[in-house]
Amino acid sequence: MKKNRLTIFMSVMAFLLVFTCVLAISGNVGVQAAEEAAETAEAADSTGSKAMAAGIVVGLAAAAGAIGMGIAVAKSTESMARQPEIAGKINSTMMLGMVFIETAIIYALVIAILIIFVL
Repeated sequence: MKKNRLTIFMSVMAFLLVFTCVLAISGNVGVQAAEEAAETAEAADSTGSKAMAAGIVVGLAAAAGAIGMGIAVAKSTESMARQPEIAGKINSTMMLGMVFIETAIIYALVIAILIIFVL
């Protein structure tokens, strides 16, 4: 039952991430069309959709990373309680995993910055 909920949650998160990317791209396409029509109206429209897309990207990445980190800490604490003699190895492996999760969140932040300033 838990795996089904996790699968559904991750599917929804993936859909929202794709939707955010499409929103950012469509905002850029809207800007290109608006350049031909009116230059002043495009800036306000483009900035709002870019900001919303960047916020959603960072929010989804942070939420998914927080969930992953919570699961990792819970499982490592459980395994340390079962086998205290290898707690050092479990702790170092958990920290390495945390670094990889945090790196993915930082990559999402970089993508959000690129959405705002490049697209």
